[in-house]
Amino acid sequence: MPQSKLAFAIAFAITTGAIWAQTDVHATNNLPDPYRNVENWAQLPSGMEWGQVISAYPDAHGNIWVFHRKDPPILEFDRAGKFIKSFGAGMFKQPHGLTVDRDGNVWVTDQTGQQAIKFSPEGKVLMTLGKAGVAGSGPDTFNGPCDVAVAPNGDIFVADGHGGDTNARVVKFSKDGKFIKAWGKKGSGPGEFDTLHRLAMDSKGRLFVADRGNNRIQIFDQDGNFIAQWRQFGRPSGIFISKDDTLYSVDSQSDQMTNPGVKRGIRIGSAKDGSVKAFIPDDSPNPQIALAEGVSADSSGAIYAAGVSSMGLHKFVKK
Repeated sequence: MPQSKLAFAIAFAITTGAIWAQTDVHATNNLPDPYRNVENWAQLPSGMEWGQVISAYPDAHGNIWVFHRKDPPILEFDRAGKFIKSFGAGMFKQPHGLTVDRDGNVWVTDQTGQQAIKFSPEGKVLMTLGKAGVAGSGPDTFNGPCDVAVAPNGDIFVADGHGGDTNARVVKFSKDGKFIKAWGKKGSGPGEFDTLHRLAMDSKGRLFVADRGNNRIQIFDQDGNFIAQWRQFGRPSGIFISKDDTLYSVDSQSDQMTNPGVKRGIRIGSAKDGSVKAFIPDDSPNPQIALAEGVSADSSGAIYAAGVSSMGLHKFVKK
């Protein structure tokens, strides 16, 4: 990076609260685990079965929305785990990301169907981005869309790319779905990506990208300017930032080949300074979260892990 750009990035990191010194700090496994698993928390109605659970996200009412790979794919539960409703049957090829915006609308991505779709809480389609089944890298096409984040002003960000020959970019749209810009390419440098698996936004409006293939979280402003990269949260398959800027990151892939010395599990820390304070390992007594690819937390601090291999939604609360 040229010295002028490096100086700007450092100054920007300081003014926005990013901790530049955290850039090359690798994830640690020696952290407290103050959580316990809540067994059999969410129950499906008779006749419905779990598929691979890929995403879970709370709404403002404390209900939990779930995206899984079996019809019907979009599910809503109350905080006690009681099933409320479902919709979206027959609409998706490969369910992936799910988020809920400030107005309670549910956004999802179809990774191989090449679309991001906005639903009302009742299941009405309000907006569709991308062309169904058409892969591309233009302003109106995706190739491997993984997740959506919505800014307070309604601007929409799509993580477009799932590794391999798919895209490797963030695409920004206005609140009415008009293309604004895109940034990123395949690579490992600042602003480059390898599997943009999830997105999250902190209280300052900074965009956090789970750059899974590069074993890091990258942080940008909403214009795509690089702020920092953090490796201390593991190889992130899922990230979530709560209103108080607690950062949750679930690592489903670290091993001696992909990220030596780093264990899989959920790391909990701060989006403000990058510190990591707790770790829920995916080994005993929590083997059921192995390969979880989505993580979130409700207003009480309860954590939800979307289990792909376990085909279940897992809940953790403070001991």
